[in-house]
Amino acid sequence: MSEQGSRPDTVVLEPGDAARAEIYRLLGGLLAGPPDESLLELLAEIDAGEPNANPMAATWQALQAAASDTDVDQLGEEYFNLFIGLGRGELVPYASFYIHGFLMEKVLASLRSELQALGFELQEGVSEPEDHVAALCETMGMIISETGLSLERQAAFYDAYLAVWMADFFTDLREAESAQFYRSVALLGQQFMEIESQYLSMPA
Repeated sequence: MSEQGSRPDTVVLEPGDAARAEIYRLLGGLLAGPPDESLLELLAEIDAGEPNANPMAATWQALQAAASDTDVDQLGEEYFNLFIGLGRGELVPYASFYIHGFLMEKVLASLRSELQALGFELQEGVSEPEDHVAALCETMGMIISETGLSLERQAAFYDAYLAVWMADFFTDLREAESAQFYRSVALLGQQFMEIESQYLSMPA
């Protein structure tokens, strides 16, 4: 939902960091709107790996199974009930709401200032505030892959704008009455954030 105005020279990523960025982008795509056929096909092609070699293998397999057991029409209805609704969906997927209890609160102003300092600009035609869960996942993916920020600075952004509320959001999503496919998305988000928190807290 954001784009970077002036990018540095090509950032060379370690495989682990490239994987982190891709998972953030995937979560962003899944949470920005109901998946289309191309995204469902992408999920089917993911190599989940062996459980003894990949701690997230079972989670990937659950997501793939959920994707194979649904279709775009069902996903559209599920997404509407969860995040849009008639007046409001079951969940309010914004950092401001989870942190302050109201939309458009001070965390959004702080986030906008931070994004401006990083050179990010809101894409033309995007109406969602920058503290939407999908936007923050997409932004974190770009921070990893496009900015060259140190792990220390990545951790600072993560702690300030993701870790402080997103684990609660994924718990609520997993327990939401309307969630079927999105329970597997919530499980992916929960497990990935646990791993990410451990990774970013390691000494440099």
